[in-house]
Amino acid sequence: MSDTKSQDKAERLKAALKENLKRRKAQARGRQAAKSSGTESGSLSVSGERDKASD
Repeated sequence: MSDTKSQDKAERLKAALKENLKRRKAQARGRQAAKSSGTESGSLSVSGERDKASD
């Protein structure tokens, strides 16, 4: 019975690792696309402008 539990755990771990790898690859592709288009930190500049004091 513990063999079945360990197999189930191994399958869940395998699936989680596979999904994590997919997500990391998608993030890397997104970063690469942003870097090549020149808008690497667009969201940072928007928040920076929002935090400026308005006189």
